[in-house]
Amino acid sequence: MGAPTDRRLLASTGKVAAEHLRGLVDAERFVTPTAYRVAMVVTDLLSAPHGSRERQLLRGEIVNVVHVEKGMAFGYAEKDGYVGWIDIGDVLSHPKQVPTHRIAAARSYAKSTSGLKTMGLVTPLSMGTRLVVLGEDDGWARIAWDGGKITRDLYVPSGHLAPDDHVESDPVAVAERLIGTPYLWGGNASFGIDCSGLVQMALLACGIPCPGDSDLQEAHFAEATSPYQRGDLLFWKGHVAMVCDPDTLVHANAHHMAVAHEPINAAIARIATQGDGPVTAHRRPELP
Repeated sequence: MGAPTDRRLLASTGKVAAEHLRGLVDAERFVTPTAYRVAMVVTDLLSAPHGSRERQLLRGEIVNVVHVEKGMAFGYAEKDGYVGWIDIGDVLSHPKQVPTHRIAAARSYAKSTSGLKTMGLVTPLSMGTRLVVLGEDDGWARIAWDGGKITRDLYVPSGHLAPDDHVESDPVAVAERLIGTPYLWGGNASFGIDCSGLVQMALLACGIPCPGDSDLQEAHFAEATSPYQRGDLLFWKGHVAMVCDPDTLVHANAHHMAVAHEPINAAIARIATQGDGPVTAHRRPELP
């Protein structure tokens, strides 16, 4: 297999490349990537050091770091191979402990004390955040919180969690939990998400591998040859939506500036009218 031709999937800075690319690309140095976990609640994956946001990563996700330069780390996300730069200052920590659970609710929080009415520092958490649960008591899960320089235990409502190996069965139901989430270009969190981020989050929760950007998703999934079914994907140039039923879709979009339902025919007409063209593909991800 040759090296990826898409720079978003090529684990090379041009000077330093991942060892698996040896013999496939030119580089001054080849290194074995080092696995780190994201320690911040959410961090941007940048196009260049201090460049623009292309995607985001959540706490607990693994980044395979190839190169560190002036406080910035270049690497690729384990979940989809997407490459980019991350500010390494207090952002990444070695994966000392393997996450046991993830946030399955649309949004949750961790706080410094357990109990419904107790006070304490509150940290917001997105769906998909991966956590190490140390124990559970009276509806609260005690989690290990390592922020690089600070190690302490925090508490999360147990009902917001699912085992990290739990596989959901309905991507649409996962996506619909995020109805009303603000639209954010390049976003992958339930604080702000874009069209491909929503699709990826829903499919990964169901054990379906999924690339990060809509054009990569369109190329990845098989063509659907029958009428719209729940879970199908509709693509436009630069946009993707998920079919809920033969008449309705759900998508993160700039028209609503949020994750929203929309009638399929109305969405097709609106997107064409605004100059973004017709549907380019109808795809059908298969559940494992």
